[in-house]
Parts: sequence; structure tokens; C-alpha cells
Amino acid sequence: MDIKNLALASDPFAAKDEGQDNSKIHVRVQQRNGRKCITTVAGLPDDLDLKKITRALKKTFQCNGTVHNDEESGEIVQLSGDQRTNIREFFVDQEICREDQIVIHGG
Repeated sequence: MDIKNLALASDPFAAKDEGQDNSKIHVRVQQRNGRKCITTVAGLPDDLDLKKITRALKKTFQCNGTVHNDEESGEIVQLSGDQRTNIREFFVDQEICREDQIVIHGG
């Protein structure tokens, strides 16, 4: 029995998406004063133009938004209102990321 070719065999348990980026995108909602809240999106890849994405989100969801630079998380997109589910649908529809990469925080 020849076992030399055994080392060259592919691993059946290896991840299928090894070539794709598996970083998580975190979508959070922060309560402001009263009923007002802010939705923040952190963890977007650096190769994306966040200003264009923010402009498209603002136009689509009819809300205000901005890009902030944070020391810990890098660049963060902030939108007014609770836009968590809208952001998930938008990112998946526009193929910015896969649905399993999006982590939604908050109630």
C-alpha cells in the first residue's frame, strides 16, 4: 500500500470559503435622549469607500448619517434612527458582504 499520496489529498473538513474574508461587521444601536437612537456600523473592510456607502444609506433610508474615525474600531458609519434590519438587507442586496458576516447587537 502506497501512502505517499495521502499527504497530497485534500482535507474534506476544510472550510469551503478559505479565500473569502470572514471578518465580522458589527451593527449596533445606541440610545440617545428620549426616543432618539443612533445606529453604528463598525468593522467594514478598508477597501470600501465609506462615504459613498453612507451617502447611499442616507438616500435609501431617508435618514441622516456620517462617517466617524474611532481609535479602537477604525472608521464607523453612524445613522440616525434604528436602521439595523435595513442595513443588513442593504449590505446583502448590494453584495457588500454575506449575511453570516453581519452581527446585529442590541434588543
